[in-house]
Amino acid sequence: MIAGLILAAGESRRMGRDKALLTYHGRTFLESIINNLGAAGIGKVTVVLGHHAETIERAVNLAAVRVVVNRDYQWGQTSSLQTGLAAAAADSPEAVILCLVDHPAISTEVIAKLIERFELTRPPVLIPTYKGQRGHPALINQTLFPELLALPSGEAANAVIRKYRDVTQFVEVTDPGILLDVDDPDTYERLAEGSKK
Repeated sequence: MIAGLILAAGESRRMGRDKALLTYHGRTFLESIINNLGAAGIGKVTVVLGHHAETIERAVNLAAVRVVVNRDYQWGQTSSLQTGLAAAAADSPEAVILCLVDHPAISTEVIAKLIERFELTRPPVLIPTYKGQRGHPALINQTLFPELLALPSGEAANAVIRKYRDVTQFVEVTDPGILLDVDDPDTYERLAEGSKK
């Protein structure tokens, strides 16, 4: 079983408002990602909240997912990853698909491609690429969970991922959405304009 893990705990300082609640194609970013994971056959999804957790829980229907709150979200993304991984590991998944809430354009097709490749080859890490550029989400084998959970505070998850670069596999996809990181108002405005076309 492959689980979904969505990190949505950050302060969204550059955006100035909660990225989880921004809208894309009529849904919030968080709902879009949850929906696409479900449509790709991911039955177990853990969402990590932190900053404005209560506001987000009130605004988004999270009944179908496990919600965990990272009270130490100010320590950065690794603390949220560890909070979510520890919760997701309770289901003993073979891997997690790690999604960031500011990457709302991840399609069901990309998720399905990652799952398909993982089931064939079981690499430690799988990363989608578009025209040679690496994107999101990443699929992480459960064999890496102990190392990720043991990372010291402030050290990025890439410190573990890089150790496996020689055996990381890349899946070329046709969807440029894997590269879309909505981190500031200008990027969001371009996304909103593009989705109206």
